[in-house]
Amino acid sequence: MTSPIGRSLRTYYAPGRAAALDEFHRRFLKAGELGFDIGAHVGDRVASFRRIGARAVAVEPQPRLARLLRRLFGRDAGVIRVAALVGAEAGEAVLRLNRANPTVATASEEFIAAADGAPGWEGQRWDAALTLPVTTLDALITAHGRPDFVKIDVEGYEAAALAGLSTAPRSLSFEFTTIQRGVALDCLARLAALGYRRFNACLGESMRFGHAAPIAVGPMGDWLRGLPAEANSGDVYASLEPARLMG
Repeated sequence: MTSPIGRSLRTYYAPGRAAALDEFHRRFLKAGELGFDIGAHVGDRVASFRRIGARAVAVEPQPRLARLLRRLFGRDAGVIRVAALVGAEAGEAVLRLNRANPTVATASEEFIAAADGAPGWEGQRWDAALTLPVTTLDALITAHGRPDFVKIDVEGYEAAALAGLSTAPRSLSFEFTTIQRGVALDCLARLAALGYRRFNACLGESMRFGHAAPIAVGPMGDWLRGLPAEANSGDVYASLEPARLMG
């Protein structure tokens, strides 16, 4: 039987996906620039950053996945690995593990409560927990430099991660779910406070923008509120250079 991590590797390194991912990331990064992957999971985004010549900071708190990232990138001087959660302030937090589906490990009890009984989330069970160190985006920037692009995918903990950011990278993305639209709206408000004015979004893993041109924070909030529950998840993108967000 294939292990949960093996399933993730098959999914995220599927034939043909790398080329599409690289083409999409070239909107935000070029050779020599720096990308942060917050919630790196099996490292497919990190691998894409490296294929286009960008450096990467890969942040992944789950010990099994951190070991996988060490095997994949441990000899690559262009990848810095950080085994920690990213939150509003440095310290410790409890990471709830879903051992059958490591993609949805979370430090948010509210996320687990929202998933309970929600369509599309049937059978998910968080059956283990670890107390782990927490760092902040500001601390990562101090240690490793200001990123040109930040991707955040931390299962309901996105607003907490953004609370620890005080300067706006050129471009940034955060994952949203339809079971926690309030978290996405909090993230939008934080990004607007940091100075972002234009946004776009992709549903699921499509890597295709849903809007032909970037939109303002109010319409993006309305779009998130209006999504059907079965849309399930996606990523909102923000940039100080709106041309990067053209569909």
